[in-house]
Amino acid sequence: MQRIKAAVCRAFGEPLTIEEVILRAPHMGEVEVAIDAVAICHSDISYVEGGFGGGLPAVYGHEAAGRVTAVGPGVPGVKEGDHVLVTLIRACGSCPNCATGRPTICQTPYDGMKGPITTTDGGPVFQALACGAFAEKVVVDQSQIVAIPEDMPKDAASLLSCGVITGVGAAVNAAKLRAGEDVVVIGAGGVGLNAIQGARIAGARRIVAVDMTPEKLEAAKEFGATGSVLATEGKPWNAAKKVLGRGADVVLVTVGATAAYDAAPRYLGFGGRVVMVGMPHAGATASYEPLILANVGQGLVGSKMGDVVLRRDIPWMVDLYRQGRLKLDELISGRWSLEQINEAIADTKSGAARRNVIVLNG
Repeated sequence: MQRIKAAVCRAFGEPLTIEEVILRAPHMGEVEVAIDAVAICHSDISYVEGGFGGGLPAVYGHEAAGRVTAVGPGVPGVKEGDHVLVTLIRACGSCPNCATGRPTICQTPYDGMKGPITTTDGGPVFQALACGAFAEKVVVDQSQIVAIPEDMPKDAASLLSCGVITGVGAAVNAAKLRAGEDVVVIGAGGVGLNAIQGARIAGARRIVAVDMTPEKLEAAKEFGATGSVLATEGKPWNAAKKVLGRGADVVLVTVGATAAYDAAPRYLGFGGRVVMVGMPHAGATASYEPLILANVGQGLVGSKMGDVVLRRDIPWMVDLYRQGRLKLDELISGRWSLEQINEAIADTKSGAARRNVIVLNG
């Protein structure tokens, strides 16, 4: 047992508090990781606001990188000092989904209220998304880590744990983009920029970014968008079709807004597909006219964490980064200390940030 500092949520919608919690040693199949960098994802903010529920008190944060500091029994091939990513993808390896190469939708439940974190007086602390990485250290299942090069900057590496794999993977894995297809990406925030990168890497002919702000659309061009449309103009899907010359083969919805989901099929051409990436709050609904989708062969598919397989996909993404073909450093808007986490969250909510990163142990 050891005392560590963490950003703790005591009440939904209230600022996080920096306090000491107790972290137990890793059990069978687990590893302990000292967090060097953890990015702030909009899913963390939704948790803080109560949009996803969960127990309290809680520690959020799931987009992290650091160094292994302890290894539990039954963890082959991992040793203290290894440099790793820490992700929320906790996979049992044996359920039907894991067994068929879909670890992001592992069917084995995990109770974060019975995780490795407790209060200093022994009370439970919810380990959100099986990570709880807004802290100096975490204890996670071995399936949640993947090795990275020792010389890779941890702030850049942390982005691969969620935002990058979610966006790039949505284009490459979930959409199964083929070279020459046309793509619309709704939302040019952190995940949207990575969806644009994924479409570029997959060989899309044209990539149209759709967003509410001109500044984000300018940023989208840096990451590979070939055209842009303001979502605030009347019937933006018509403007996108004009840029493409036809309806899109793929629409990637990267924002958690039901209005974006309502509009998404309107951007499609015959046989096109909408990939649903952004997550609205629980209970939010969208509506479609099934007759139209069925009549012209269109489809909807959900994508969680870019449908990645960590040990398959992280190495090639790291390699593309080292070649300069996958932008990571350019995604970082600001670097903050753990004590500044509430300011970093506020900056993220303002909509101006691509990704804010909390830097620890450095």
